[in-house]
Amino acid sequence: MKQSPMTELWHPDAARIRASNLHRFLEPLGFAANGVVDYRRAQRWSIDHAPEFWSRVWDCCGVRGDKGEVWFDPGEDMLSARFFPDGRLNFAENLLVQDNDTPALIAWGEGRDPRQVCWRELRSQALGFAQTLTACGVVPGDRVAAILPNLPEAIIAMLGVAAIGATFASVSPDFGESAVLDRFQQIAPKVLIACDGYVYGGKCFDVRAKVAAIRAALPTVAHFIHVPHLGLTSAGASLAWSDVIAATPLASLERFPFQQPLYLLFSSGTTGKPKCLVHGAGGTLLQHAKEHRLHADLKPGDRMFYYTTCGWMMWNWLASALAAEATLVLYDGAPFHPDGNILFDLAATERVTFFGVSAKYLDALNKARLRPCASHDLSALRTIASTGSPLLPEGFDYVYTSLKADVHLASISGGTDIVSCFVLGNPCGPVHRGEIQGPGLGMAMEVRDGAGKRVVGTPGELVCTRPFPSMPVAVWNDPGKARYRTAYFEKFPGVWAHGDYAVETASGGFIILGRSDATLNPGGVRIGTAEIYRQVEQIDGVLEALAVGRDSGGDQEVILFVVLRHGVTLDDALAARIRQQLRDGASPRHVPARIIAVPDLPRTKSNKISELAVKQVIHGRPIGNADALANPDVLDVFRELRF
Repeated sequence: MKQSPMTELWHPDAARIRASNLHRFLEPLGFAANGVVDYRRAQRWSIDHAPEFWSRVWDCCGVRGDKGEVWFDPGEDMLSARFFPDGRLNFAENLLVQDNDTPALIAWGEGRDPRQVCWRELRSQALGFAQTLTACGVVPGDRVAAILPNLPEAIIAMLGVAAIGATFASVSPDFGESAVLDRFQQIAPKVLIACDGYVYGGKCFDVRAKVAAIRAALPTVAHFIHVPHLGLTSAGASLAWSDVIAATPLASLERFPFQQPLYLLFSSGTTGKPKCLVHGAGGTLLQHAKEHRLHADLKPGDRMFYYTTCGWMMWNWLASALAAEATLVLYDGAPFHPDGNILFDLAATERVTFFGVSAKYLDALNKARLRPCASHDLSALRTIASTGSPLLPEGFDYVYTSLKADVHLASISGGTDIVSCFVLGNPCGPVHRGEIQGPGLGMAMEVRDGAGKRVVGTPGELVCTRPFPSMPVAVWNDPGKARYRTAYFEKFPGVWAHGDYAVETASGGFIILGRSDATLNPGGVRIGTAEIYRQVEQIDGVLEALAVGRDSGGDQEVILFVVLRHGVTLDDALAARIRQQLRDGASPRHVPARIIAVPDLPRTKSNKISELAVKQVIHGRPIGNADALANPDVLDVFRELRF
């Protein structure tokens, strides 16, 4: 029997609910008892009593620091509101919470044996690095930039930077030279940390020449630290990695203001130079503590894995799990090399309890017909998380039939803009097919129509109507906050509009339909691209799809691009099947005017398909920053098309 989107796929039993951090957090407040949690009432309370809620998160999550006497200053509007305006803390102090020989980091990667860094080593090396930075003249507010794979060295560097109140920015080494400079030239770093190369798909990539060119274009860099990941030497390095981590550890840690700049994160930059967002230490820490402990149910000793690079905000999110006393499991390399089993080899061997990947990865596993539940021991696994793009209903089915039947599937959605989540998992509630379980505690989420009215069951703009701690402290080089206001508060004055096209369901869940700026509008009817992908990618032979709207005769026609399985041809019969699937499964409005087979689709460095890049190309408009794409050469295929 065909399942409906509202089919319940999983529900935790009472014992699991009682043992959860969320149940323990809510029980004294009257929202949980005897293995039952009233999440919707608790979520409403967390919004209406925001200062008390966030103060309780601070206390229950064991944040080290001083809250100050004022927990919330509402300011004049959402943009000027501040949490804990008198609060002080040190981000690194809150992540370096243990000092023993148990593993803090477990790192896997292509072409090398797994290695571990224990908590004592992590602390010593991070604070040794902090001492080195201080000796180099780095002071609070200075920027330290890194070009690194997802290695322990990246975590150690970030912690050392945070320990002295400086600000950390990172990209992965596969970024092109101009893409790196578009980011780092904005922020004028004092220190640059870079590797010699990386391994991906069975190949070694030497990036020393690229790094040298980047250094030459960054005149503010006073010190260059070389990380010999491939064992290659680098001319001109002022400091060797082995020396900086061996320095005498910093003896004491200063506590800085709650909003002390911690991270500089960058938008994808596919339509122009990437926007640089300044994230504060306190807001990042508090939001991540809530998400990790209450929503992900992380406990001391858990092992958390997320497939990410240092150029995606999920790396920053993963790093904060140290504050929950969890062990971070890192992987650097291709997720399908030598085959699709490598990440499950990692999960089984290291007894991973939280396993995070992208929706596209789960879809690729499904297309490859892999069943890890039959080949790997995943008995330790309690939670599977998915983000990066909407997880389609069929992706939910795949997880429960082919990965693990008794697991909390947490589809989550937020972004670089908030370095966290708006809507995410609830370990005490049911998982419904195709739905994100609900809004995060403390997050006043709604979907609004074009007139600004809240709608339920109808697509519209995802908005947040109240302040939250992880709002950016600022947009870089935006002293009057004009760019900040335009980016998030212009569509609905005073309300954060995130740019996602979504549906709030009657059950309190959310379905993300795609980015608002990629929403299709044929005949004046708005269509989310995820609605099309859900139908098309069910067809055997279709690996991936991308839909864009092309302006034509005062209207918009939908153009559908498909990547086909090897040996499959887009003939009239397959095109007819695709159109029929869309007509029957969605509506006649979803049927494209044209279907075109292409060898690949353009993707960002975090593996998100870039609909906007294709839309620009087929309209003959320039791409603002093609180097922000992982595979910019694929755009040549779209440029050669004739309409």
